[in-house]
Amino acid sequence: MSASILVIDDETNIRTMIRLALAHAGYNVETASDGPEGLAKYENGAKWDLVLLDQRMPGMPGIEVQREIFRRNPHARLILITAFGTIDLALEAIQAGASDFLRKPFTAETLRLAVQSALARQTEASHTVPVGMVCREFTRTTINGFSFELESQTADDHSGDMICLFDVHRAGAPQKRVKVVLPAYVMELVKAYTDAEEVPGGERFWIAMCEESLANHLWQNAEVPADDVLRIEDLSTSLQRWLDSVMTVSDNN
Repeated sequence: MSASILVIDDETNIRTMIRLALAHAGYNVETASDGPEGLAKYENGAKWDLVLLDQRMPGMPGIEVQREIFRRNPHARLILITAFGTIDLALEAIQAGASDFLRKPFTAETLRLAVQSALARQTEASHTVPVGMVCREFTRTTINGFSFELESQTADDHSGDMICLFDVHRAGAPQKRVKVVLPAYVMELVKAYTDAEEVPGGERFWIAMCEESLANHLWQNAEVPADDVLRIEDLSTSLQRWLDSVMTVSDNN
């Protein structure tokens, strides 16, 4: 039996593209143009296997729609669609129950793979991620159809670099092992940027930074890094935002 999917998005062209792409893949698809219409169609969630929800909509923002969906059905599957992804948004969305994210603009193939991955996930009642957590659990999310988990981490005795190996999964594709390299000089840049000789969480902080960098790459590019290697060369704007967020949380605890 084909999965039933509800698409809630205020942009007509996006709704149409999603409906056609997923209908072509064999899914049963209905659409709604805003949050109230989407919630009216969703009811108690019994007839829906998945919701695709736009984050930015007039009137009733996606995050409010999301909270109401999980209030009605704590075991709901939901993909949050947004072009405005930030650390704070991701944390807020995870706290509200989301575990799958799709970044605009996206191709029909990325859409289908994201849907396939979301439908394959085991559902569980949503739970709150403590705001005081220094290390965000990106590894439990699905980003553009990708999910990943840490396989191992080592420190190069000669260079001082940290090397993290991640197993990256995507529905319908072979598993990839991606190496993320965090050079020692970037760690020193972090200490200078945060004006702290010791980072909160010790080694787990640096692992989380590697997780964030891989998550951001998958978010921005919807593909694994070239040659399955991602080297963190400097403090990008996104990493600076992540550091600001982490250090603020640490200072408040």
